[in-house]
Amino acid sequence: DTWNPRKQQDYLTASDQSLRTVQNPQLSSAREEPDMASSSNNSPSFKIILGSSSPARRAILSDMGYEFATMSADIDERAIRREKPEELVKALAEAKADAIKLNLVDGCADRDIRDPPTLLITSDQVVVSKGVIRERPRSMEEAREFIKAYSGDRALAVNYVLLTNLSTGATKGGWDIPEICFHHIPVEFIEEVVKEGDMTCVAGGLKLTHPSVLPFIKELVGTADGVRGLPRELTEKLIRESLEVNS
Repeated sequence: DTWNPRKQQDYLTASDQSLRTVQNPQLSSAREEPDMASSSNNSPSFKIILGSSSPARRAILSDMGYEFATMSADIDERAIRREKPEELVKALAEAKADAIKLNLVDGCADRDIRDPPTLLITSDQVVVSKGVIRERPRSMEEAREFIKAYSGDRALAVNYVLLTNLSTGATKGGWDIPEICFHHIPVEFIEEVVKEGDMTCVAGGLKLTHPSVLPFIKELVGTADGVRGLPRELTEKLIRESLEVNS
């Protein structure tokens, strides 16, 4: 069965759906950023670990003003399968968190209550096109197939963000699902992108925020940071909720 995105509303509250319609969006491209933000008003009261090696996610969290360390989860994502995309990204984000917690020397929920809480952020994203879940392509041919399917059609970037309070063991999570509508994508452009390779090594097989891709995006319903893999408003909401457990 193909996935009906309208059923996804059952999983989202109104406050989680921070989506807006943007005509001819000027999406900012992902930038390489250092692992530590330059400043943070909150850094003395809690610590953050970003469980991702994604330059885009690092850049977004840094732009949000947080100081953070990074850790990567060494898991076999292809070994984790779910039928529905929203269930798949949730399972992958949880598996990443579990793997990182195992690698932490001081473990979880065994700290002095006076210590500042440490929050672990893990997330995952898949793209859904024509009812099919599209992860990172495994070959040039698969990348070519993915991009051709977007031409003149639309796709959903299904995100799940998980916040784990390592001081208490409590977790908070939520979905964010931008919708991207495409103009016709010329075959010549597709072949150039596939041959180049760097722009296809992401979920869905195409870096949607790359400047060369922007002319082919007709409309974005959602936010650029959601397309890039770490929705800011949802992440902020989950950070606040995770800290309330300690207050």
